[in-house]
Amino acid sequence: MSQQPRKIVIIGGGIAGLCAAVYAQSCGYQAEVIEMHDTPGGLATSWHRHGYTFENCLHWLVGSNPQSQFFSFWKEVFDIDKLTFINPDVFLTIQDKNGDRLRIHTNTDYLESELIHRAPEDAAQIRRFTATVRKFSRFQFPDLASDSTGKWLALLRDLPYFPLLQRYSGITGMQYGERFINPLLKSFFTDGYAAQMSCLALFFSLAWMNNRDAGYPIGGSQAVIRLIVERLTSLGGKIRLQSKVEKILVQDGAAIGVHLTSGESVFADWVISASDTHATLFDLLNGRFNTTQTVAPFHQFETFPSYLLVSLGIAQDLSQQPAFLVQLLDAPLQVDPGTRLRNLAFRFFHFDPTFAPDGKTAVNAFLPTRNFQHWLRLRQQDLSAYDAEKQRIAEAVIAVLEKPIPNLRAVIEVTDIATPATVIRYTANWHGSMEGWLLTPATGYRPLPNALPGLDRFFMVGQWVSPGGGLPSCLLTARSALQAICKLDHVPFTPGKQPQLSVASPAEEIQQKKFA
Repeated sequence: MSQQPRKIVIIGGGIAGLCAAVYAQSCGYQAEVIEMHDTPGGLATSWHRHGYTFENCLHWLVGSNPQSQFFSFWKEVFDIDKLTFINPDVFLTIQDKNGDRLRIHTNTDYLESELIHRAPEDAAQIRRFTATVRKFSRFQFPDLASDSTGKWLALLRDLPYFPLLQRYSGITGMQYGERFINPLLKSFFTDGYAAQMSCLALFFSLAWMNNRDAGYPIGGSQAVIRLIVERLTSLGGKIRLQSKVEKILVQDGAAIGVHLTSGESVFADWVISASDTHATLFDLLNGRFNTTQTVAPFHQFETFPSYLLVSLGIAQDLSQQPAFLVQLLDAPLQVDPGTRLRNLAFRFFHFDPTFAPDGKTAVNAFLPTRNFQHWLRLRQQDLSAYDAEKQRIAEAVIAVLEKPIPNLRAVIEVTDIATPATVIRYTANWHGSMEGWLLTPATGYRPLPNALPGLDRFFMVGQWVSPGGGLPSCLLTARSALQAICKLDHVPFTPGKQPQLSVASPAEEIQQKKFA
């Protein structure tokens, strides 16, 4: 007679929550994901408007190279071989108001050649910059799920990189960019929210691209989500959509399940929160397990900004435009009170045939802002003013695009505007943040604690426990949490395997007890 497997309930159906569920099923647990939206994916989402697809999540997927470490990790949670990747020759193009362009190549040798050709006055600094990118191209992240011998070997392997990690984690993009003279090259480091980030993030991004390990998957984020969901359901995992967790149930210092806004309680042997840590600590746990260490990030760290996304469906082939264009503006654009942008970032999705009909192009413009309250307040208190402000932003974006694309207005078929209020409404992410904690000198590059003192049988996963965000952090934090759970339950950690039923679950007994 087979035994009932232990159950893990997971709060949030974004990348981290889905990965945690797949790992749980692979290790013999019964996983149930609770997601507030009507589709899984969280911020990794897209939407369809009159034949066009729009999204802002996925710029690249670290792990696209079959020879890479991350590829093997992704293969544990979905069939990554089913994706078709594009590895662009040019990461982004920076263009000034006069039309002068600087291309940032993904190949480090081409990057060095291009930058020296365009900015010979910075040749010495450019060579130092690209030499550092090459060094990080050889770096391998330690496998958190390896045994103690593996961890020691990884430590010895990575020891030569520690001085580099320490040095560049303490320098912002703004500080690093000051060493360059050429204005376009300087703007690459010093414009936008990236100016606040540790330049370590930029070095790793360029290193992954140089290794052709940061390709774009055709179909975008939802192509990845669909495959993870496919793996999860094939293993017997469950996803409960349009359900919101009201609180985490706690009994005798241990998490025993969740209570939903519908009034239903879902009991489990373990609870994993894949939602943002502010909601987890202050709402779902009502502050009961807060410590100086757990609340410190909310006073000391900076989040990634929220954003407006202006998406356009254009009845024209724009394949001659750069795939990723940063346009420096003639004059700053006033997005909202407190937010003035000196550039606009455009993505022309001509490289993804699934995003628009033949001969047409999906385009979006990303406008970061930290004034999420302004957009929330407008939507709640004055919907007509909210709509007028969205239209004003769309008109400003179109006006910028009209310069390189004459007669643009005549071929715009769809205009769609998302704001921080949209982000919060669909994801409930704290401050409408796009990723979580910004990787800055203050955060460092080490993960934050994924467990809470005084609360057993509970873990947190996702971008809020790994400064710098990104899809790899979702995968790695989910992997690490399941490894820890398996160790505590004396269950083999078998990622990518068909499930073997674990010891009988006490969750049935929990339902008969009182809980705090």
